[in-house]
Formats: sequence, structure tokens, C-alpha cells
Amino acid sequence: MSVPGKHRTLHSITIAAPAETVYGIVADVTTWPQYFAPNVHVEHLERTADTERIRIWATANGEVKSWTSRRTLDAAGLRVDFRQEVSQPPVAAMGGAWVVTPAGEAACLLELHHDFDAVGDDPAGVEWITAAVDRNSAAELDGIKELAEAAGDLDELVFTFDDTVHMAADGADVFDFLNRADLWPERLPHVARLDLTEDEPGVQVMAMDTSAADGSVHTTESVRVVFGRDRIVYKQTTVPALMTAHTGRWTIEPAGDGVDVTSRHTVTLKPSAVEKVLGAGRTVADAREYVHRALSTNSTNTLKLARDYAEARRG
Repeated sequence: MSVPGKHRTLHSITIAAPAETVYGIVADVTTWPQYFAPNVHVEHLERTADTERIRIWATANGEVKSWTSRRTLDAAGLRVDFRQEVSQPPVAAMGGAWVVTPAGEAACLLELHHDFDAVGDDPAGVEWITAAVDRNSAAELDGIKELAEAAGDLDELVFTFDDTVHMAADGADVFDFLNRADLWPERLPHVARLDLTEDEPGVQVMAMDTSAADGSVHTTESVRVVFGRDRIVYKQTTVPALMTAHTGRWTIEPAGDGVDVTSRHTVTLKPSAVEKVLGAGRTVADAREYVHRALSTNSTNTLKLARDYAEARRG
């Protein structure tokens, strides 16, 4: 690992949950995009029992950044050390550690240490990094606290489902339809507006107005990461009122005379919003059904229109 940076920060929070529960959340980076606002997507590049090499996409001060890190996991010591292998300007180097300290059987202190250098040690860069670290660390610590303290409710609040449509078409044509989201207002009846920017190839930032079956219009903002020509993952950074988080992916897999195309959604519901949105007496179960139906309807319609587009191009 590289030499620790000269600038250091420490953020901490007290959590009313067992230290082992909190450590488990910190150790499992695959769940971070679902639970922590700044994190868009995490890919494992290498993995052993106590080390891992990962690539992370996350928002920082309103920008999408990506970097590769190595992490060392110490389950017995309740500690995870990390250091970026490849950073993105204005960060020249960054590392740190998550440290969990028990405070009884059902409480603990979680500390997040950072050390970093800015490119050229530019004061403006140091200020930008410090602001990003402060904002993201606070969001991540708050997210871990909320998650750990509500661990018993997660099975009800978090759910995943898939919609799959077979297409007698070439995968490249399906990918073109899904990748060119900027054309969705012309191609998809339920998309009223979509603004897309792609400053870095393969990283798309979208703002979209979507019409639901009941006539309501939902405004969402998303970051999408495009992998090759067979997978697009995304996270909504602004979600409808019933959700606290929504992540998903589109995948294209060869099958028979064409491809199977799947839309996957993972949703975290917001219990406090259920009666405000759906009416008095409505439950989390009602919210699950409502959100599942709305998302499934839109994604299935998108898949069917993608099928029509791609099959026509083959024909």
C-alpha cells in the first residue's frame, strides 16, 4: 500500500447495535450502493478471505468519481483498512480505516479515519477533498447507524425483483436502445422528459420525469455505469417519496435465437412516507405492492419496446 497522506480527518458516530452487526455492514461493500447515499456501484476485482480489491463509483460534491482500492478486513479486530490504488483528481492519494469499538453488548462506536494528499498539494484541491470527505463520511456513518439499528426490519423494507423478456434480436441492437437513454422521450411513452450528460465515457448522469399508471409523474435523478455491451447498472440519486433507495441493472445474455434481457430492481422503502403517499391505514406491504407494480410496469414496457426496436433491425 502507498504511504499515508499528510492530511487527516476523523469522523465518528455512536450506534445502538452490536459491534459485530456494524462491522458486518462495513465489511460487505456489495450492499453499500443500496444503503449509503454517495455510493453508486461497487465491483469486486479480486477477493480473498481477508483482502479485496474493489472499484467504486460514488458522488463527491455533486460529481461522479471512480477509484480502485485495496481493503484488508480484520473481523477479530473489528477493523477494515483501505487505500486507493488509483485515485481521481484532485485526489492524489487516499486511505484510511473503519474501526468499530464495542460499548457493551448492544452499542458501539464507529470511527472512520481518512488520510489524503491533493494533486500538487493545491490548497483548493485540499479544500475540495476535505469538503467531500466531510459530506460523504457523515452520510455513510448516518446510513450505517440507521441500517444497523433497523436491522430487524430490513427483510420487510428491502426487496429485489427481475423482469425478463426474450428477444429474437442481436444484443448490440438491444444495448443501443438501453444505452441511448437520451432518446427515451421519443421511444418510451412513459418518459416525459430526460436530460442526460456523459462527461466520462460510460458514466451517465440522468434526470427523468416518468408517468405512472395512475397518472402521477415522478421525477428521478440517476447515475448509470455502462459495462461493455451487456450490462448497465444504475442508482437513483433522487427517488420518489416512498423509497429511501433504488438501485438496478440491465443485463443482456445470449439465449436461443437471440437474447434474454433482464431489468433488476432493488428497493428500500421509506416507512414514514407510506400513509402520506398511499393514505391512512396503508402498510409497508401495500407500499411494496405499489412500488413493485409501478417499476415492473415501466421496465417491462421498456423491454417490450426495446424488443420491437431490436427485432425490427434484425428483420
